[in-house]
Amino acid sequence: MARRIDVTGAGGVRLAAWEFGDPPKADPDRARADLDPAGTDPDPAPSDGDPSPGVLLLHGLMARASHWASTARWLSERHRAVALDQRGHGQSDKSPQVSFTREAYVDDAEAALEQLGLTPAVLIGHAMGALTAWQLAAKRPDLVRGLIICDMRASALGAASQREWAAWFKAWPVPFATLADVRKWFGEDDPWVERPNPARGEFYVEVMHESPDGWRPVFEPDQMLKSRETWVYDAHWEELAQVQCPALVVRGLDGELGRAEAQEMVRVLPRGEYAEVADAGHLVHYDQPDAWRAAIEPFLDDVLGT
Repeated sequence: MARRIDVTGAGGVRLAAWEFGDPPKADPDRARADLDPAGTDPDPAPSDGDPSPGVLLLHGLMARASHWASTARWLSERHRAVALDQRGHGQSDKSPQVSFTREAYVDDAEAALEQLGLTPAVLIGHAMGALTAWQLAAKRPDLVRGLIICDMRASALGAASQREWAAWFKAWPVPFATLADVRKWFGEDDPWVERPNPARGEFYVEVMHESPDGWRPVFEPDQMLKSRETWVYDAHWEELAQVQCPALVVRGLDGELGRAEAQEMVRVLPRGEYAEVADAGHLVHYDQPDAWRAAIEPFLDDVLGT
């Protein structure tokens, strides 16, 4: 099951949000307990309201909402979990007029929370999506009850990093003749791959679409570089320190976020906690979905009281 919900982001940008599992049903015993002796609800909720706790999932650069599908499905057993295709990604707006500032991404997430009726929600973000999540948590603490930061650095990455990414995009052998070629290049042949990584190959298969001359990414690489350049030159420690809600920093043992920096992020966060996933790289939730669940579920149980 995948259900699309249209959201209007900052500046009127059209965004696609997705539910990959049915929201949990209301507990009938709890509902009966809430009735007064006459059998009526003394404080009825709107008929279209969803009483289950809300979770908003924010993917990283180049990714899409469907990368959260497995996480969203188990979350939906007890919570209402919605994944957002952020601007320039997935099935959301990619027009040349779209702005890719940090403020735009944060405002989009804020609009999604409010339009989807998820507040106060737990935000789960990977990489760029994690930065968006903690920036929103700092800006609007009333909307966020908990935060999970997955493999995103708070330090500045610098100009050299941006140049490396630009060169990497140019190295892609697009168009790919088949999806098997996509899997092989991103899972084995890409110079950035230290050892074969089938999960990485599958990750990139999900962001390809078939065009007349072969398989190409669903995003525009130039737009990804524009998005990235809005955060790589700056550090983001000050915003971390402004996050008031409980926050969990998760890193893959072989990911891009080093242990020392991750633990410093936990120290800077007023209510920070730390988790590490073995045998995982940058794509923690995709590399090791079971270990990822084991790492974050206790935190979610504490924050959401379930």
